[in-house]
Amino acid sequence: MATTRKANTTWQGSLFEGSGTVELASSGLGTYDVSWPARSEEPNGKTSPEELIAAAHSACFSMALSNGLAKADHAPQKLETSAEVDFVPGTGITEIRLTVVGTVEGMSEEEFVEAAEAAKAGCPVSQALAGTTITLSASLA
Repeated sequence: MATTRKANTTWQGSLFEGSGTVELASSGLGTYDVSWPARSEEPNGKTSPEELIAAAHSACFSMALSNGLAKADHAPQKLETSAEVDFVPGTGITEIRLTVVGTVEGMSEEEFVEAAEAAKAGCPVSQALAGTTITLSASLA
């Protein structure tokens, strides 16, 4: 079944002096402050498009890997995934680094890395971000 998710942003002022809010409208989980300084310098309690992309990518990748492992009869006990998204003002998003550490019984490190690479390729968020360099570091706990 197809789904649609929605977020809303309200921005006031110029790019450099203004600020805005991002509302996670579909889930109703909250509204978060955004600003150029929070995006290009330090967060200072605000989020950024890149942090939201990192959240989406780490969640999607974890789901894809969990599914792939389960299909191979190696359902994970735990996956700890982080995504780091690099943003360079004037250039854009330059790299995404995924790191996953898994607790999976009965699987070799080599098999786990292979499954993680397949999940990276099959994750819909990875596919949507295919124009960006995405690297992966995978290991067993």
